Parts: sequence; structure tokens; C-alpha cells
Amino acid sequence: MAGADSSASVGRFLTLADTAEVLNISLGQAYTLVRTGELPAIKVGARGQWRVERSVLESYIEAKYEETRRLNRWNQSDLGDAAGIVEMFGRDARF
Repeated sequence: MAGADSSASVGRFLTLADTAEVLNISLGQAYTLVRTGELPAIKVGARGQWRVERSVLESYIEAKYEETRRLNRWNQSDLGDAAGIVEMFGRDARF
């Protein structure tokens, strides 16, 4: 993928090496994402090489951004931080 001028020059599918490059992670980490099903992919060819569809990778990235936004909102809310819970209910509160 290095040196590609546009997404069209790469094609519909990415190798795991290309996927790792886009995500700025190791090849092993990309393989783990695929093997665990976190990042959908297909095996192609006689050797069963993994390929990730470009649109699937973009959706995965968007979902990770949304997950991060939600986590940040939760952490910034009163319920997301233990100090906020203590402040809201008191140190001796029983749940």
C-alpha cells in the first residue's frame, strides 16, 4: 500500500499487511483482529490468504471512533468515575 496515490489504486481488498499499515499496528495484531472475528475478513486462493474489504475496514475504523467517543462520554459523566459516585451517594452508600 505504500506509495499508493488513491484508494482506487489499491483495489477492493487489502492484504493483512496493508490492513496493519492502515491501522498502524503489527501484522500479528491485524491477524489477531481477523482470527477473533473483530475485523471481518475472507480467505482467498489456494493458500487461504486473508483479505479485508476496504469498506469493511473503513466501517471498523468508524465503529472504533464511535466506541472511543462513547467511552470518553461515560468517563466524563458523574457515573463514569468513582469519585463522582462517592460524591453523589456518599462514602458509606450501600448498593
